[in-house]
Amino acid sequence: MLLPVGDDNSDRTIRPYINYLLIAVNILVFIFLQDAGNNLAFTYAFSTVPAEIITGKDFVTASQLVFDPYTGKQFELPGLQPTPIPVFLTVFTGMFMHGGWAHLGGNMLYLWIFGDNIENRLGHGRYLMFYLLCGSIASLSHVFSTLMLNHSSLIPSLGASGAISGVMGGYLLLYPTRKVHVIVLWYMITVPALLALGLWIVFQIVSGMGILGGEESGGVAYAAHIGGFIAGFLLVKFFDPVKKVKTKDPFIRRIR
Repeated sequence: MLLPVGDDNSDRTIRPYINYLLIAVNILVFIFLQDAGNNLAFTYAFSTVPAEIITGKDFVTASQLVFDPYTGKQFELPGLQPTPIPVFLTVFTGMFMHGGWAHLGGNMLYLWIFGDNIENRLGHGRYLMFYLLCGSIASLSHVFSTLMLNHSSLIPSLGASGAISGVMGGYLLLYPTRKVHVIVLWYMITVPALLALGLWIVFQIVSGMGILGGEESGGVAYAAHIGGFIAGFLLVKFFDPVKKVKTKDPFIRRIR
């Protein structure tokens, strides 16, 4: 796989305050509210639980002992906790929490690289609405795929991956030839976004086929990634203030 580490920002005209804010909120929630992943009671209370979204009811389950085959030890896994807000709002709260440092770091890297370009194009307010809408659609994609595939609907999901997938879908549509710097086997090369993000979504689809086949997928909500990416790809133009101008003048291309 290609690991993006940067892209071409030479045309950026505004400072991406909303993107900075989103990154900061994700980090602060993980460190202070989730206690760097140790506060499982908070995490299990505000994550998105498919059964709760489908029924509108708050589910509380008992803790259970789980055996870790890698360490050979047992540990207590908390059950679902009471959700002090309407359960439908967990579609939003779940997208600001993460399962660990690696999960957080990977998501924030992608948001840092691709989010500023989309905010520069859409503007601050439109970008925030676009991000939250893509994240919500991604969460619902996971919820309904869980229902259709008859998987456990009591397993909570969380993370900014779905919303960031939407950002990447919008990026692919708006900037397919934009230069993206990636690391491949210890070497850094520059490739067009079409290749970098195209390979990423192909990997999500192929990996997600394990879900369709009834296999475990390592706890990754691939349906949310795919749903978010498609949402971003299809919806970004509705938020885009840049309009094409029909003119024969080659020097006039577009207006805001």
